[in-house]
Amino acid sequence: MTRPLLELNNLRFAWPKQPVLLDIDHFALAPGERLFLKGPSGSGKTTLLGLLGGVHLPQEGEVTLLGQSLNALSARQRDRFRAEHSGYIFQMFNLLPYLSVQDNVLLPCRFSQQRKQRAEQRHGSLSAAATHLLQGLGLTDPALLSRPATTLSIGQQQRVAAARALIGTPELVIADEPTSALDADSREAFIQLLFAECAEAGSSLLFVSHDTALAPLFDRSLALPELNRAASAEVN
Repeated sequence: MTRPLLELNNLRFAWPKQPVLLDIDHFALAPGERLFLKGPSGSGKTTLLGLLGGVHLPQEGEVTLLGQSLNALSARQRDRFRAEHSGYIFQMFNLLPYLSVQDNVLLPCRFSQQRKQRAEQRHGSLSAAATHLLQGLGLTDPALLSRPATTLSIGQQQRVAAARALIGTPELVIADEPTSALDADSREAFIQLLFAECAEAGSSLLFVSHDTALAPLFDRSLALPELNRAASAEVN
């Protein structure tokens, strides 16, 4: 049986002086799997992503990525482990306005020697790796590489953010509401491009959204309120 890429067991988390927000018995993501996680605003989706990335630690339970318990690592070790093995696409993209498109894409390679080496081994150079990803995501104009990232359209910025997440072939790509600013046709086109790039890199994809119309595109779909016992306890 294949070991899960990402797994959590008996997880409980609450913010200080607040009721339990997340109470999840078990969750697992398989290598190469494309999982859609849905849930309304305020259901704890973003908090869960912080736990899966080791930004937060649960009060109870364990999060394991690539067989490594995040609970067993110090904060600095978790930061390094996250940089080495995870790529993130944020809702607001979080591109650095003073950097060019290429430098934004290559930013993870400044913090992860492993991803830098992977990118260079696969493509010969970091600039070639950035160009390959951007072209795969539909940004084929070479002149874009030197432009400030914030001069691009919303759709273009989103693809730059995806290329940044994928550089250096991280094992896990997490996307937090990345299509919320796009129309329906653009959303589906972006997801198909993202699928193709994740497949080429061998990355698992955890895609978080409240837009349930996208769910059938994925290998599997989960609803956080059904997974989270704290949500059902609140209803009862």
